[in-house]
Amino acid sequence: MRKIIHIDMDAFYASVEQRDNPDLRGKPVAVGGSRERGVVAAASYEARKFGVRSAMSSIIAARKCPNLIFVKPRFEAYKAVSNQIREVFLEYTPLVEPLSLDEAYLDVTENLKGIQSATQIAQEIKIKIKERTQLTASAGVSYNKFLAKLASDYNKPDGLFVIKPNQGEKFVEDLDVYRFHGIGKVTAEKMNKMEIFTGLDLRQKDEAFLRKHFGKAGGYYFDIARAIDNRPVNPDRIRKSVGSENTFNHDLETKIELEAGLAPLIEDVWRYCHRTNVYGRTINLKVKYLDFQQITRSKTTLSAIMDKSFFEKIAYDLLEQILPVPKGVRLLGISLSNLEFADEMIGKQLTLNF
Repeated sequence: MRKIIHIDMDAFYASVEQRDNPDLRGKPVAVGGSRERGVVAAASYEARKFGVRSAMSSIIAARKCPNLIFVKPRFEAYKAVSNQIREVFLEYTPLVEPLSLDEAYLDVTENLKGIQSATQIAQEIKIKIKERTQLTASAGVSYNKFLAKLASDYNKPDGLFVIKPNQGEKFVEDLDVYRFHGIGKVTAEKMNKMEIFTGLDLRQKDEAFLRKHFGKAGGYYFDIARAIDNRPVNPDRIRKSVGSENTFNHDLETKIELEAGLAPLIEDVWRYCHRTNVYGRTINLKVKYLDFQQITRSKTTLSAIMDKSFFEKIAYDLLEQILPVPKGVRLLGISLSNLEFADEMIGKQLTLNF
């Protein structure tokens, strides 16, 4: 049986800002843009008390918390801290699977320090993170990834929660499906309409029923309702996609404006690919109009795109497909999916035909 730890930093971006600027400590802080179309990337716990949450419109956030302080994000600073935290993880195990800058899974079944207790390792990691970064982390400890992630969220901030093997099924059956990792709001609402409200309700449905109504995900729901998750911690995990998008201060209408808006997004995505040595076969263009109607366009190549100029050409070709735009564009996004490591493509045909 595996010993899995999920580490989740507490209000990470906002906490870094409060650490680096003493004037922000103890105050409601939102990392993100304060302009009309700004979005909250992260909120301090002081701001969360007012209902401010990540991905919330800045206007709504300011309405909920009139004293909210907006801070522009500093992603390079967050990456630097994230690297410090990762160094702590690697002192205990090479089996580290980052999910984002502020959270990761660790498999400590066999660890570099020979410590038998995963709970002790989680405690030591939390202490070292606090000593080296002055930030707090919450930890979840269990025998699989699904339960470890649930546990890390159970006693935030600065929490440590353990779900033992004999507690897994009972813990899941009492849990509202809205809190299940892997079940989003829309799916939870669909389940509620079927009178599935808790893990126990979900467990009453057979796999055939769940696959019929939820497709491939039905098999996953069948397992997690029984506290089963056999996914290993994968240190070589590739993101499913990489993308960049921007909500503009003013609606874009002309071809020149749209191409100018798309250019830095292409640059962001390609910079990530170049840095990580990960490339993709599918380019996706996302367009959101002034009335919030959203459309997408995509193109898939036979092999991963490793030439920036070719990536740019396809991106602008996709943009050309929606021109002239019927109404103003408030948001543009570009992403790459079907990703793979470049060194795994050695010997494969790297044709640019599609």
